[in-house]
Amino acid sequence: MKTIVLASNNKNKIKEFREIFSDYNILSLNDIGFNDEIEETGKTFLENALIKAKTIHLFLKDKNLDYDVVSDDSGLCVEALNGAPGVYSARYAGIHGNDNENIKKLLKELEGNVNRKAYFICFIVLYKSNGIYYDVEGKTYGTITNEKIGDNSFGYDPVFLSDDLGKTFGEASSEEKNKVSHRGRAIDELKLLLDNEKI
Repeated sequence: MKTIVLASNNKNKIKEFREIFSDYNILSLNDIGFNDEIEETGKTFLENALIKAKTIHLFLKDKNLDYDVVSDDSGLCVEALNGAPGVYSARYAGIHGNDNENIKKLLKELEGNVNRKAYFICFIVLYKSNGIYYDVEGKTYGTITNEKIGDNSFGYDPVFLSDDLGKTFGEASSEEKNKVSHRGRAIDELKLLLDNEKI
């Protein structure tokens, strides 16, 4: 079984990757002993994914570990807010990863707005141990609800009404969500490349 390092310690993200990448041994940053904060200074999702992947690639190289690295950056883009929260999705309300505050701010910004179209986007970078990298993209479309619906999943999922599912990601099972989610679609693209041994 091939080992790939996922440049994350986010438990939900690791769970999603392990479910979809079931043919691979997925290691988290904790598993490889990387405990530093990686500053995401990029202006785009792809730039941020690359920053994370390259940082971990160099860390592994230092330790003479010959693993490929997968990193992703994803977020919610709302049409009426000119694409916000965008790359700032995780820290929209100021504190990184505070889902409740981020949702609260988003719903406040959209108060009274009839255009609630939105999409989730995900860029995944596969950084090979030889320094060559590939990137793939996944998107999923929907609308923002007026309140949280459903307790499953994380992030903006309870206020994202999926066009594909006809319910929020917060109501969907992980199997349902993985089939149509931005990350699921990007991972499927990556798996196609890996399984066909094109990379």
